[in-house]
Amino acid sequence: MTEKTPESQASQTTESQVMKTASSYIIPADFPDLDIIRVDDTYYMVSTTMHYMPGCVILRSYNLVDWEHAAYVYDELETTDKNLLNFEDDKIPEAIKKYREYFAEKGLFENSVYPGIPELLSTLKQNGKKLVVATSKPEDFSIRIIEHFGLSQYFENVCGSLKDQTRTKKDEVIEFAIERNQISDKSKILMIGDRKHDILGAKKVGLKSCGVLFGYGSREELETAGADFIAENVSRLDKICLQ
Repeated sequence: MTEKTPESQASQTTESQVMKTASSYIIPADFPDLDIIRVDDTYYMVSTTMHYMPGCVILRSYNLVDWEHAAYVYDELETTDKNLLNFEDDKIPEAIKKYREYFAEKGLFENSVYPGIPELLSTLKQNGKKLVVATSKPEDFSIRIIEHFGLSQYFENVCGSLKDQTRTKKDEVIEFAIERNQISDKSKILMIGDRKHDILGAKKVGLKSCGVLFGYGSREELETAGADFIAENVSRLDKICLQ
């Protein structure tokens, strides 16, 4: 039997308070290899768990203690789980249509530019680098996003997918960008992206690629896809692009 000291009582009180205020301080599932990002006052967690496949679960928290299910991640909207949406198959196209209508007016601007990117783009352009956007997002949306954030001055042009759902695969967009910009020497091109689709698309076209770790993809994902370079931050990306 031991005597309770003020320190031990304070410790027990703190633990008791946490136990009372935290409704899910232990997550009742297998969540290995966690990645957590913060958006304003909200934290989001994703994991490589196989329990929720084929969709990757997203958890949300406001204090890093209590977690709740927020959504799931799918490679494409068309592959979204109908059970998640509680829709019948014939309702999924309608839901996607509504989402795209929202994205066209508001969603495309609900993001921000990574710190240091404008400075990096300016440096590359001053060093004679030709910069082109190659994205699977709809081209007209991508142009509006680039213009909205004041980045259009750095790019030759923006190449993306079409609204008729053609040219949606990354290798198709890259091929189009090369043709549009009349680039004949592929050895001088570096494809930069944060997901495996960017790296795999580059490999299919025969380009070198650089995966960045300040986006949504993990080092494991980018290395497994075969990225030639990995940039942990904007400073490292600067050095890779200018070497």
